[in-house]
Amino acid sequence: MRHKTCLIPYFDRMKSNRIAGIAALLLGALLFLSFPALANAPTVAHEVRAWSVVPPLVAIVMALVLREVYLSLLLAVLSGAWILAAEHYGVINGLIIGLLRVIDTYIMKALWDKDHLSVIVFSMLIGGMVALLSRNGGMQGVVHYLTRWAKDARSGQWVTWLLGIVIFFDDYANTLLVGNTMRPVTDRLRISRAKLAYLVDATAAPVASVAFISTWIGAELGYIQGGLDKIGVLNMSAYQVFMASVPYSFYAWLTIAFMAMVIYRQRDFGPMLSSERRARQHGVGSSSEAVSQEANAEFEMKAGISPKAYRAIVPVLTVVVGVVAGLLATGWDAALWSDASKGLTVKLSGIVGGADSFKSLLYGSFVGCCVALMLSVNPRNLTLNEAVDALLHGFKTMLPATLILVLAWSLASLTEEMHTADFISRALVSLEWSARLLPALAFVMAGLVAFSTGTSWGTMAILYPLLLPAGWEWIGQAGISPETSLMLFYQLVSAVLAGSVLGDHCSPISDTTIMSSLASSCNHLEHVRTQMPYALLVGLVSIFVCSIPAAYEVSLWIVYPVSLALFWWVLGRWGKGAEA
Repeated sequence: MRHKTCLIPYFDRMKSNRIAGIAALLLGALLFLSFPALANAPTVAHEVRAWSVVPPLVAIVMALVLREVYLSLLLAVLSGAWILAAEHYGVINGLIIGLLRVIDTYIMKALWDKDHLSVIVFSMLIGGMVALLSRNGGMQGVVHYLTRWAKDARSGQWVTWLLGIVIFFDDYANTLLVGNTMRPVTDRLRISRAKLAYLVDATAAPVASVAFISTWIGAELGYIQGGLDKIGVLNMSAYQVFMASVPYSFYAWLTIAFMAMVIYRQRDFGPMLSSERRARQHGVGSSSEAVSQEANAEFEMKAGISPKAYRAIVPVLTVVVGVVAGLLATGWDAALWSDASKGLTVKLSGIVGGADSFKSLLYGSFVGCCVALMLSVNPRNLTLNEAVDALLHGFKTMLPATLILVLAWSLASLTEEMHTADFISRALVSLEWSARLLPALAFVMAGLVAFSTGTSWGTMAILYPLLLPAGWEWIGQAGISPETSLMLFYQLVSAVLAGSVLGDHCSPISDTTIMSSLASSCNHLEHVRTQMPYALLVGLVSIFVCSIPAAYEVSLWIVYPVSLALFWWVLGRWGKGAEA
C-alpha cells in the first residue's frame, strides 16, 4: 500500500488513525516547542537560530518513520511556516497563517521559478517519450539487443554502470534515461529496483560533478569564483582551481570504484542484500521496493507489431546529441574558441560552463519526443491517436515525481528563509580544528547541510563563499609551506563538492535521489534506506583513509589503493551473494 505511485489509492489504503495520530503528536510537539521561540519575538528577520533545523528534521524523521515522502515533506513545510508565522502572530494565528503560506507562498514560489519549471517540463517530456518508446516496441527492441551482453545479473549491472558513466554531461538526464531504459532489462534479470536506483543515483552526481564538460561545471566555477573573489590574493582562475581539485574529489571517484567492485564480486550487505535476495528468489514484481505501476498496459508493446531497437535508440541518442548541441549553442563564445593559447578541453569546458543547462535539457528532450513520435506513427506501428495517448500517459506518470519535487523545492526555499545552512555552518566553524583537518571538516559540514536541505548545488552556493576565504586565512595562519597550503586549498574545494554529493545521496528530500527512485520505479524511502549504508561507507573511507592522510601529505598513489583494498575486505567480510 505504500508503493502506489497514484496518491488516491495510497491514501485510501492508509490507516487514517495512524497518520492522524502521528501528525497530531508532531503538531503538538511543535506547539510546545514554539513557546520558547515566541518569548524572543519580535526577532530580526535574518537572525540565525537553532529553530531553523526543525523543518528538515521533521522531513527526515517523519519520512523514516512513516516511510512516506509526500506527507513528510508537507508537514516539514508546514512546521517551518508555522514557526516563522508564530514569531509575529502568535501560536494559534501562526498555525492558520502558516498553513495558508504553505500554498500561497512556498509552493507557488517553487512553481514560479523558471529553472524548476524547466525540470518539470523536461521530466514530463522524458516520461512521455519513455511511454511512447515502450508502446511502439522500441524499448522491447533495446531489451532484446542488450540481452546479448546483459545475460545475467552481473552483466546487467555492468551495462547499467557503463551507461551511467557514458551519460556524464548531466545528472538529471542520467537518472531519467538510464533508469527508464534499463528497468525492463534489470527486471527480467531479477535485479532489484533498489539496486537499479542505487546504480542510477551513484553514477549521476558523482560523474557529472567531476566531468570536465557537464552542466555542473558552470555552477561549480561560479561558486568557486565567488570564494576566490573574496580572497583576492590567489592569481588563479576558477577553472584552474577546479582542475587541480579534481584528484581530491575522493567521494566521487570512490563511489564509482565501489560500485564496480560490488558488481564484480557480486556481494552486497545490509538492506540492499535483503532486497537483492527477494528479487532473485521471487522476482521484482513481488519485491517490496518495487513501485506498482497502474495502467501497465500503456507501457507494454502494442500487440501485433515487431520490436525494433532503433525506435528507442534513435530518440535517446537525439536527446543526448540535442542536449550537448544545446550546451554548445547557449554557451558559445567565439573569442574563447579562437584563442590559440587555450587547449580544446579548456575551450569546451569554458563554453559548457557558460551554457544554459536548463534550456539545453528542454531542447534535447523536446526534439527527442518529436523524433520518437515520427518513428512511431506508421501503418505497421501506431496510429497518431495511439501515439499521442501514449505520450499523455507518460506525462501523467510523472505527476508523483513532480509533486515530490515541488514539495522538496518548497522546503528548500523555506530552509533558505530560515538560514538553516548558515546555522549549521557557523556551529561547525566555531569548533577549533587543526588547519590540516579543514578539508575533512568541510566534507562533513557540506554533507550535513546537503542532507538537511536536500540540495547539493545550494550547499555549494552557501559554503564556497563562506569556507574558501575563511579556509585560506586559516591555512595561512598555520605556518604551512606555500606548496602545502595550495594542496590543502585544493582539497578544501573538492571537499565541499564531494560532501555536497554525499549529503545529496543520503537525503530523502534530495531532488536527484527522488528522480532516481521514480526513474527506476523504486519506492523512494526504500531507495534511501538501501543506498545509505553504501554511501556512508564510502564517505567514511573518504574522510579517514583519504582526506585526513592526504592533508598530512600522504600520496594519492597510496590512499586510493588502500581505500580499494579496504572496500575489498569489507565486501569479503560482510558482503554475501544474492543467490545464497
